[in-house]
Amino acid sequence: MADAASRLHALVEQLLAAPFPVRVRAWDGSQAGPPDAPTLVVRNRRALRRLLFKPGELGLARAWVAGDLDIEGDLYTTLGLLSGLIWERGDDARTLSEALRDPRFRSAVRGLLKLAGPPLPPAPPREEVRRARHLHTRRTDRRAISHHYDVGNDFYELVLGPSMVYSCAYWESPDSTLEAAQRDKLELVCRKLALAPGQRLLDVGCGWGSMAVHAAREHGVHVVGITLSQEQATYARKRVADAGLTDRVEIRVQDYRDVTDGPYDAISSIGMAEHVGAERYLEYANALYALLRPGGRLLNHQIARRPQRDESDYHVDEFIDAYVFPDGELAPVGTTVTQLERAGFEVRDVESIREHYALTLRRWVDRLEADRARAARLTSPGRARVWRLYMAASALAFERNRIGVNQVLAVRTPDTGTSGLPLRARTWN
Repeated sequence: MADAASRLHALVEQLLAAPFPVRVRAWDGSQAGPPDAPTLVVRNRRALRRLLFKPGELGLARAWVAGDLDIEGDLYTTLGLLSGLIWERGDDARTLSEALRDPRFRSAVRGLLKLAGPPLPPAPPREEVRRARHLHTRRTDRRAISHHYDVGNDFYELVLGPSMVYSCAYWESPDSTLEAAQRDKLELVCRKLALAPGQRLLDVGCGWGSMAVHAAREHGVHVVGITLSQEQATYARKRVADAGLTDRVEIRVQDYRDVTDGPYDAISSIGMAEHVGAERYLEYANALYALLRPGGRLLNHQIARRPQRDESDYHVDEFIDAYVFPDGELAPVGTTVTQLERAGFEVRDVESIREHYALTLRRWVDRLEADRARAARLTSPGRARVWRLYMAASALAFERNRIGVNQVLAVRTPDTGTSGLPLRARTWN
């Protein structure tokens, strides 16, 4: 009888109806596949049972998070090979019902069942969150934000570095430091908003306070930063106090729907709108519009996906939904612009900075890879594995134009039509 790796490699190729471009090492120590390729390590039969009982991305994610699967060799190369074969097959991919009509496919499934051993479905890893069907109520949003952000500030310091900015940096060149690129991003936002001393800024989804501190210190504005994460708020308040800015910066644990102390001169929303949800997006846009004074500016910094031919086919990525951003949803940039306009905003500038996020994510992965053991101690081994996979896979997705990120500058233009922007608006560059 063939060893486990040879059997597994052959069965996977039979399932995919295509060559499997990575090497496989199985639980019995056997190996099979291209000799110079990166290696997919299948540590135990439980990995196969996870895939058989939950075919597709969620089964793979559970096996990865639990440590049943691992990768040896360059992570990006391996993910690139696997994504092209499994996740990016597009119109060439068969549905499960179509595949089951193929005798070769059914034979491969029977072979995997035999190789997997006793058919008992393993429990999901404890890091998996029970999803709330994208209700986006105040309660479910708070729970989703807590799942992602309340995992330990020390862990985020390890990954993000001293800036503690968890959004796309703005790179002068690939050789810039992460800290310089994040500082340049914050300054870019401030310049687009034309912040001036004495103004009021609302920072929606303020994270660990980086934007609030930068805007108050460098531009003399008064800032209200809101977040749903108690851990973020505690950390941000300490940063504000350490910077001597308590007279100019207030950090609240508050939902954007509950802010009532407008008007503000400017609003920044950096990496927060992805959590709002499609059904709530117009409500979000209306709320921010109402909080701005006439002539006030909004800078909405948001990840976008490519539009689909049939938007009703869109579904949230199972791995991201279960392990990373519960209830997060991405929209095409055109949809975002339309919703802002429906709320009354005049959209004045859209800047795509997609390549900048790929560079940012690779730096975060570098930091995590440099101290994986400590990362696992600070949160959990499974959680550290989640972040390693999602950040590396996201870097590839940005590089391949599967997703993008855009800064949309919008104005609450008054009835007079005076936007307050100069004739050549991109003075911030």
